[in-house]
Amino acid sequence: MSIEDDVALLERVSTLRLLGDTALRMLAIGSEQRNFERGDVLFHAGDEADAGYIVQRGAFRVEDGGAEIIAGPGALIGELALIVQMKRPSTAIAIERSSCIRVARSLFQRVLESDPAAARRLRDEFATRTSQIASDILVAGGKLST
Repeated sequence: MSIEDDVALLERVSTLRLLGDTALRMLAIGSEQRNFERGDVLFHAGDEADAGYIVQRGAFRVEDGGAEIIAGPGALIGELALIVQMKRPSTAIAIERSSCIRVARSLFQRVLESDPAAARRLRDEFATRTSQIASDILVAGGKLST
């Protein structure tokens, strides 16, 4: 894929879209493409998480305990790994021939450091999401206690 194709793919990811064209171009140039066959493991639960992955083609099954989601083209797997050091809470396995773009946390952080406005937009998005999650928990807790 070309850099333009990679930028277009990154733009499809709502979290990354906030960063703007210049930051997305930097991510596209600095990231790497990885290919997987059916059954290949992207990562295991408990692995050190040092990158996020954007699915280009194919799909991955992401298993977290009993929960499972299918991540297809345009999905960002491991979003939090882009901003914090952590262990993977889930396992991701290719369910068909697939490819993804690997964005290292170190690259992502350099991009944010070079573009403070993009970093602020991302911070604001995470704050909004956190507030919504807290509100949802309060509502669910209220329903459970009645």
